[in-house]
Parts: sequence; structure tokens; C-alpha cells
Amino acid sequence: MKYISLIGFMIFFSACSEEAGLHQTSVELFKGPADEGTSLPFLKVGEDHQLYLSWVGETEDRSTLYFASLEKENKWSDTEVIASGTDWFVNWADYPSLNIDSQGNKISHFLAKSSSGTYSYDVNLTLSMDSQPWSSSIIPHDDQTPTEHGFASLLPMPNQTFTAVWLDGRNTGSPKSDDGHGQGAMTLRTANINLQGVLTEPTELDARVCDCCQTSGALTSAGPVFVYRDRTEEEYRDISIVRKVKGQWTAPKTVFNDQWKIAGCPVNGPRIVAQGDQVAVAWFSAPNDVPQVKIIFSKDAGATFEAPIVIDNRNPLGRVDVAMDEKGTAFVSWLSFQDEKSQIKAIAVNSTGIIGNPIVISETNSSRSSGFPQMELFENQLHFAWTASEDERHHIKHAKVSL
Repeated sequence: MKYISLIGFMIFFSACSEEAGLHQTSVELFKGPADEGTSLPFLKVGEDHQLYLSWVGETEDRSTLYFASLEKENKWSDTEVIASGTDWFVNWADYPSLNIDSQGNKISHFLAKSSSGTYSYDVNLTLSMDSQPWSSSIIPHDDQTPTEHGFASLLPMPNQTFTAVWLDGRNTGSPKSDDGHGQGAMTLRTANINLQGVLTEPTELDARVCDCCQTSGALTSAGPVFVYRDRTEEEYRDISIVRKVKGQWTAPKTVFNDQWKIAGCPVNGPRIVAQGDQVAVAWFSAPNDVPQVKIIFSKDAGATFEAPIVIDNRNPLGRVDVAMDEKGTAFVSWLSFQDEKSQIKAIAVNSTGIIGNPIVISETNSSRSSGFPQMELFENQLHFAWTASEDERHHIKHAKVSL
């Protein structure tokens, strides 16, 4: 009897592991809404339980931010314009974003030049209520300095407001002559914005952070949390988290002490996802010159974290993304580099360890032009979007993986 029970347990465990893991045969390419000559995709499942894609199209003198949503039978809605301009700062790593609250109200951000300086630009927010036309742009920072402002993350709050977090260069002072970047410290700042475009609670969250790595935010059961690459005086650039608990922002706290000491910005930010109390953070690091992609879990809304799990330490390029299902299983995507090939990979993992083997979503270009691949979990499918670069032409590709 005990023997039969053990066999039964082994079959049950094997079936569960098989079900949770990702399978190479389930990768399916499919057509998206973006035309040729587009780049910088951003995927987002809104609080209205719809999947959205935004992207940038460029002509000789104009940049335009578009979006569409995925409808029934994997068909995309008609393409709509969010904003357009002739003075935008378009950058492979600092891409525009889109987020949606439970009522369908939308917020988006893009970057626009604030002076003729190379790295002089502002975060511009725009809102759309009840599918109405998008508002005039709103700048969430009031310093009016011709410095860098970017790498924004936007989160919808339960009270029909949005929380914005961005890297703010107001303290960087005059640009250096060699690279155009300022001399002072980049800061992390936040503000709230309501549906009428009114800004409240402007706050400095961290007085010294890494200059050009993406930020990422999630809404937990205890409130909003944001992760970013920090920067110490000694040039250690590990991942930190700030949380808003009972209306107050916590002091920055290191997620894990990689002790990665690097004299320049790696342009490789973290990503965070949450389901209630369950939180997962994925990131790239290279302590002791060993590149690696990691994930770490929290069971108390980001207050504390368990030991990290190494996803890839075979010379990955990073550019991570992360998603999580309702059971707490996380899915990590990243850019790997092996045998002179760059590949977008994905894998399933939970707090006890990696589930199954990684799968290859697509081969891609490792250059800056390929940008940061995007991944979102929607209706039991992982959706991917990335910029493909062929013959100096850019276009956005899509794939999905059924779980």
C-alpha cells in the first residue's frame, strides 16, 4: 500500500511539474498591430483585465506613440494615437509606457526635449478618461532644469489616481563636456496624478541612484512598491525597493547584496510583479564580472525577501521581464547570449526553485536597436513583443506561449 501511494505521489508530482513548466512546442508567432518601421513595444495588462500594446513609429521629423488592445480570438483593435511630436527624445532603453485602471482610464508617458542639450528632456504624462481624447502633456517634475528625466513607471491606484516614479536629474548640474551627462547624483522621485491632471505628493524617494536603468512598480496588498538600480558612493549598483505603507514611503532597502561594483551605468533595470502578498523581482547583475539573471521572492508584500534564485549565469545580457500567476508561479524572460547567438528566453520558477527548462522565444539582435523584450501573462498565455532589426529596418514581432 505504501509502495502504491509513493508511486501515486510521484505521478502526481510529475504531472504538476509538467503542467507548470514551459514547453518549446507551445511557442507560437502571431501578427501584431504595429506596421513596419516601428519599435519600442510596451506590453501591459491593465486593471480592466485587457492586454494593451504601445509602440513608437518614426518618420523623418516626427515621432508618434500608438496603442492597441487584444480582443477576442487574438485579434487586435484598431490602432489609436496617444501622442505625437517633433521634439521627442527617443531612446532604445527609455521607452514610453501605458497603464490602465479598473475603469478603463488610461495614462501614458513619453519623453520630450527640454533644451538643445543631448540629455536634456522631460517626462511627459497624458491621460484619457472613458476613451476620450488624450489630454495635453503634463510634466510631473517642477524643477524646470535642462537635465535628464526619464525611466518612468506608472501605477493605477484604487482611488482613481496614478502614481508615477521616475529618474530625476535636477541635481546633476551642468553637463560634462565629454558625454553630456551631468556631474551630480541622479535621484528617484514620485508624484500622484488624478484624472484631471492635478499633481500631488511630490517626493524624493532616493537621493542617489543609477543614472539610466529602468524602474518598475507593482501594487501589492500593502500598497505600491517600486524597484530600481541604486548607487552608493563606492559605486555598488544593486537593486533597491521602496514601498508606500499606510500612506508613507519607506526608506530604500536593498533587495539583495550582489555587491556589483561598476563605474558606469549598465542600462539594465529590474522588473517587479505582485499578486497580493506575493512579490517577485527579476534583475541582471555581474558581481566579480560574472553576468547573471536572478529572481527573488517575497511573501510579505516586499517587506522581506528570501534567498535569490539564479536563472542564468552563462553570460546573459539581461533585459529581463517577469510575470506571475495567481498561484505564485513566476515567469522570467531575458536576453541570453551563447554560441554567438542572442535569444529571448523564458522560464517558470517559484520560491522553491526553477520549474523545467528554459524555452527560446526567438533569436534576436543583441544590439541596442533590439531594445527590451516585453512579456505579460494574459488569459493563461504568456505574450511577448520585441523589436526585430533587419537590414536597418525595425519592426515589432509577437509570440505567445500557452500555459
